[in-house]
Amino acid sequence: MNCKNCNKTLKASQKFCDECGAKIIQNRLKPQVLAQQVNEQFISIDNKFLRTFIDLFRQPETVIVGYINGTRKKYIDVLQYFAIALTLAGIQVFLLTTFFRDALDFTPEFAKAIENMPEKNINSMAGLNPDFFTKHQGLIYILGVPVSSLATWLVYFILGDKRFNFTEHLVINLYYSAQIIIITAVFSILFLVIGMNYLIVSTILGLPTFIYLAYVLKKVFKEDFWNTVAKFLIVMVFYMVIYFILITIAAIVLFFNGYFKI
Repeated sequence: MNCKNCNKTLKASQKFCDECGAKIIQNRLKPQVLAQQVNEQFISIDNKFLRTFIDLFRQPETVIVGYINGTRKKYIDVLQYFAIALTLAGIQVFLLTTFFRDALDFTPEFAKAIENMPEKNINSMAGLNPDFFTKHQGLIYILGVPVSSLATWLVYFILGDKRFNFTEHLVINLYYSAQIIIITAVFSILFLVIGMNYLIVSTILGLPTFIYLAYVLKKVFKEDFWNTVAKFLIVMVFYMVIYFILITIAAIVLFFNGYFKI
């Protein structure tokens, strides 16, 4: 018998491959087999997903730095965890665009109450199409990771902390982003069920996400409160500058390709 993953020759009594570590599957797929795998991966109290989710709040440095240093079995792989988060975000978008379209109603009256803007600017908001942001939410999340990674890497590199390279900052931001996406998706659905407007929901969830980033940076880099706050604020400045540069470049490209006129 050979391992179906790496093709190494196995003994009949083996339950795991000693080459790649894969579990040896001998039974045909049946509903109870799939149910058992779902239970082991997502429902069981000892499953990797729940452990990863909880420890990213309790001790994010253990999950993130552990992965960077080579720990692979205890927690869900960073790319797999991010993929799960995007799946939940996709479910959120489906529910939002299918059952909660009223929550996407950005009316001028609502804009006036929130922004206290002049009438001419309020009317311009009526033309906003929220479907663009909801339908492309997954892509926005994916593109946001390298931007935030570049911001954190540049800030810590410039300030003399070179213990993590850019790829390792990608890992930090992937775990952080995945955790935020999961929380945002779950709470957005809960808030929408009780009839709240999506813009209000996004505003409510916005501040805790920034606080959590500061918390993750403090835990991962093991610095005191004020050093963390100072670097976090600089990271936010870099983040906005990078986004401004990218948006400007995109606008110039679209302009010269005739997509819009000034």
